[in-house]
Amino acid sequence: MDARFREVVTSEAQFRAVSGHPNNRVLQKQLSALDQHCRTFIASCPFILVSSCDADGNMDVSPKGDPAGFVRVLDDSTLAIPDRLGNRRADTFRNVLQNPHVGLLFLIPGKSETLRIGGTAIIVRDQWLRDEMAMSGKSADFAIVITVAEAFFHCSKCVIRSKLWDSTQWPELGGLPSLAQTMVDGGKLTQTVEEMQALIEKDARERLY
Repeated sequence: MDARFREVVTSEAQFRAVSGHPNNRVLQKQLSALDQHCRTFIASCPFILVSSCDADGNMDVSPKGDPAGFVRVLDDSTLAIPDRLGNRRADTFRNVLQNPHVGLLFLIPGKSETLRIGGTAIIVRDQWLRDEMAMSGKSADFAIVITVAEAFFHCSKCVIRSKLWDSTQWPELGGLPSLAQTMVDGGKLTQTVEEMQALIEKDARERLY
């Protein structure tokens, strides 16, 4: 345990002594299947975060984005997420093969509330589904199909606090490293930052779909 911290919470009882308990309204909003409001939100959503975990408990959160509605609702308890071209790390896929439990966070630009969904995932290659989720004439190589265990809308306070969608409050980007810089420095690569930037831009042009 980190010696810097002297008041470490080690039980839910300790935590609840400070935080209190949720009221019934909060508990009752949790659904075991997708209702019409979930469906409408998903159809309008262009960006999600997928959390997954391997057999040893190592966590990952992966962003997924496409035109709004890219996550398909197959029925009230089933979602499908297309896989697009990436860097082939496949962290989510490797985790799902070891541990099927996943969490999803749906975000819509300008919308303060978010949608949270938890469930179990499988990886499929059924042609009919991959073709349904094709973009620019290219079918997805894989789809992650999720059986929904719980779904609920999350209140807006975190978005309000962060001013996430208020462009007048966005931080200046000057001084932040480029992806190329982080790759060259972190990986101790032989390429220059300029060479790596050119590769990144080429990848974005030629391997979006």
